[in-house]
Amino acid sequence: MHRMIRKSGWWLAAWMMILLSEVAGAQTHKVIISTNLGDMTFILYDDTPKHRDAFLQLASEGYYNGTLFYRVINQFLIQGGSRSSRNAAPGKRIGYGDPDKTVDDEILPKYFHKKGALCAPRQPDEINPFKQSDISQFYIVMGRQYTAGQLDTMEMAVNNPIKKKITDRILNPAVREKLARLREENKAEEFRAMAEPLRQSIEAEYSLQPGTLEFSEAQRKAYTSVGGYPDLDGKYTVFGECIAGFEVIDKIAALKTDDNDRPFTDVKITVKTVR
Repeated sequence: MHRMIRKSGWWLAAWMMILLSEVAGAQTHKVIISTNLGDMTFILYDDTPKHRDAFLQLASEGYYNGTLFYRVINQFLIQGGSRSSRNAAPGKRIGYGDPDKTVDDEILPKYFHKKGALCAPRQPDEINPFKQSDISQFYIVMGRQYTAGQLDTMEMAVNNPIKKKITDRILNPAVREKLARLREENKAEEFRAMAEPLRQSIEAEYSLQPGTLEFSEAQRKAYTSVGGYPDLDGKYTVFGECIAGFEVIDKIAALKTDDNDRPFTDVKITVKTVR
């Protein structure tokens, strides 16, 4: 049993190194988020410069220092940095953002919510339609591992209703009745001559529809190996990722929490810039 655990840990670490090597070398800024449970090292993406620069500025001012990871949900995320969490009394509801510290979204499809992703929270769409981020706080993804089949099911759950709506409109009852009559009368050539253009129309319109879901190869590799939380993809800005200290994410996420998801044991934050 112990041998199996060691082998699994080595395999997971190897996958993490492969995934990290694809982006880490190209970035120019690195930060350390220190806590009383250990340190986590992050790279910040150069192609999310608004978030990178705002985060570095606040870190250099000591803005995040002394704040807490105040929202912790195992197999989901750990969130902290809010100034209202600094010196907060036990049991106090905290986590309010700072409306003066918002930045425009930089949501890029190539950055997604794999384990260790460093992300910016924001207000809901109904009051924040432009998806501006609240950089006065941040969250780090824990998530979980998915199988390829589970990712397929997630795609189908999103895509099938979209395709059905298009299909039902193009194959309306009158069209369906005519196709059925041609089939019953064994008029195969006429059936194919009518059906094929309709099929092509459905596929063409579906390919142009917004909101469809298709996981990239990179997403599938990450979500089936290190894990993450794909439901958040495309909704929040991911502006960095963990390159060391994944075990600290797990330690924080495993803490017991109150009804507001705040850990009973305070996890204090210090953010230091490395370069």
